[in-house]
Amino acid sequence: MVVESTEEMSKFLLPTYFCDCEHQTIIEMAEELTKGCESDKDKALKIFYFVRDEIPFMTDYVVKASETLEKRYGFCVTKSSLHVALLRASEIPARYRLAHLKKECLKGVIATGALNGLPDIITFHPWAECYLNDKWISCDTLFDEKLVKAIYKKGIHSKEEIHSIEWDGETDLNTMTAWMVEDKGSHASLDDLFRKVQKGFDKVPIEIMNYSSNHTEKLRKKI
Repeated sequence: MVVESTEEMSKFLLPTYFCDCEHQTIIEMAEELTKGCESDKDKALKIFYFVRDEIPFMTDYVVKASETLEKRYGFCVTKSSLHVALLRASEIPARYRLAHLKKECLKGVIATGALNGLPDIITFHPWAECYLNDKWISCDTLFDEKLVKAIYKKGIHSKEEIHSIEWDGETDLNTMTAWMVEDKGSHASLDDLFRKVQKGFDKVPIEIMNYSSNHTEKLRKKI
């Protein structure tokens, strides 16, 4: 086990443009979620389940963590930024893990029109990792519980593909392993990548975004 130095860890507590962990609403939510927690693990678990279920998965544009908190929904880019921001605001070192995925992971989950607009390989899929008990742990909040229950019920994906969305604060959780093409490692910031993604998404008409979000929300209501 390699224990990171204080200097090395400091960059995983800093704000960035999209991970605006010093925004007042982020600080207040982090304080609210972790009130009464006796350990960093307890704090991380409270934050994990808030982001997983209270920020349901939906198609969206690329925005700051504070904006995602206000909207109360998001996709992999925005949910991971909010997750990392809340952890950092709670003084828990956090970073992004990035991977390339086959877009089939979203087939049936988002509208067909939105899926067709994606490249065959999604090169901008991040999730959060946090530093607990002297090790980095993946804690992917991509799909909320209601959505996953609907995914199982409709036969969109099986439990062999998405085996669990539960996290214990001790072991890695990565829900998209079945579709992973390439692991691109860990990063303190992905702002440059997110800006590129933002430019592409800004060209997508709001009607397509709303149609896809409605598709996902209708699926969620069928459990």
